[in-house]
Amino acid sequence: MKGLSFRTGAIGVWQPKSSNVTNLLLIISACVFATTQGYDSALMTGLNIMPRYTQDLELVTATISLNSGGTLVGWGIASFCMGPVVDKVGRKSGIVVSIVIKTIGIILMTAAIHEAMFILGRIILGFGSATAAIASSAWLAETLPISIRGRGLSIIYCVYYVGALTAAGVTYGTANYDSSWCWRLPCALQAIFALLCWCVLWCTPESPRWLAHKDRTEEALLALASTHSNGDRNDPVVLAQHREILDTLQFERDSGQKTTYKQLFKTRNSRKRVMLVMSVAIIAMMSGNNIIAYYLGSMLNAAGITNTTTQLQINIILNAWSFLCSIVGTYYMDKLGRKTLCLFACSSMTVLLFVVGALTKVYGESINTSGIYGTVAAIFLFQGAYSVGITPLTQLYPPEVLNYAIRSNGMAVWTLSAACFGLFSAYIPPFALAAIGWKFYMINGAYDVLQVIYVAIYWVETKGLSLEQIDRLIDGEKHSDVPDAIVHGVAIDSQRRSEELGQEKKSEIIKVTSASA
Repeated sequence: MKGLSFRTGAIGVWQPKSSNVTNLLLIISACVFATTQGYDSALMTGLNIMPRYTQDLELVTATISLNSGGTLVGWGIASFCMGPVVDKVGRKSGIVVSIVIKTIGIILMTAAIHEAMFILGRIILGFGSATAAIASSAWLAETLPISIRGRGLSIIYCVYYVGALTAAGVTYGTANYDSSWCWRLPCALQAIFALLCWCVLWCTPESPRWLAHKDRTEEALLALASTHSNGDRNDPVVLAQHREILDTLQFERDSGQKTTYKQLFKTRNSRKRVMLVMSVAIIAMMSGNNIIAYYLGSMLNAAGITNTTTQLQINIILNAWSFLCSIVGTYYMDKLGRKTLCLFACSSMTVLLFVVGALTKVYGESINTSGIYGTVAAIFLFQGAYSVGITPLTQLYPPEVLNYAIRSNGMAVWTLSAACFGLFSAYIPPFALAAIGWKFYMINGAYDVLQVIYVAIYWVETKGLSLEQIDRLIDGEKHSDVPDAIVHGVAIDSQRRSEELGQEKKSEIIKVTSASA
């Protein structure tokens, strides 16, 4: 089969000849971050429901919250040092580093004999997850063709729910084990996703933009060809994009832009990009979804559903529902646009949080079955709205609005923001729910109104644009004289592209590209 044949190449150890296969493997490799993250989220939900887990580690409310948010501490630590590392070693190599770190964290969690050992494992796991987040989003954004970049980056966080659904099923299956393996086995199985990524990673190319930035221009051309034209380095669009990348990187060098943390705040446009990136992290963590992600059991208790088995079943169904909704969001991301779907999600979540709060107040301590399950339905609708509009955007929008000089460090800022606000939203809910109950949902809903206003006013639409075209949109100027390889944001086939560029222009681009190499 042509699409599955391999050749040894300078970019991947076993490089597929088919661009479709290469792009599929790229996406699978990058998905390890979100599947592990999703597994971890549902894992902690399941463990928090298990009495044996809290007994073995002698947990109280404060340490339960600390365990749930422990990975976010690791995220925060990684954000201060791993951006430059990913710029130094490469996007793909950054994922290799993350796999090793995460494996160490998983081993410590599984073997934990006391609370301190468990929380240390979770912090290390979070450090590895943050490294994967910084590397994988930049890698896919810089490597995938424009025609599938939106879906490719969107699917990364959609498979969050594959991991979450897997963990929900595993914890449901092990809940009745009469030993500590009821919680140790689910912890250990988290390593499966890292193993899958490790196996696939060697068949993928490095980011062509990273290679070009390191002056490995010929390898950058090979990487573009492997993902765009089945390895054909003379494809006119591959040559045009190669030239555009080189021109844009040269513009950044000539204007004094460097891959440092200082560059993030040096210019007005850089600050604008960073604010957009931070807004994605804040929306992803502070919309109210983390209450459900980590404390579904507490929410269901407040709603009147106290049976452990029923809670675990609802956890499984909720993650399956969220996954289906996120796939819908991924499908429409390139059709409706990033900003439109985010506005839909933020508006819907605002309304639904108020509904959850009202239903919890009225029916939380009653025996009214309709009211109780009405609350559950509102929780499902809230997660559906989040999954349609926010889940696909989480790893898509940030690397799109960051230019090359600040992409890795900008994703580190995204990581730090996600860690800080995620830690807050993981640690505060159990205390708030215990203290003020349904009123906490109302407060969170009122905050969500501010998110709607910010997105409506400040977000820019990026659908259908190459990374260099997005740079032009934000900077207000074009950085390359090469004709756009994409017409109105829609990829066109190779034959039409050849005709439109013309043989003369094709020869000119070949000449310019060869000269630069």
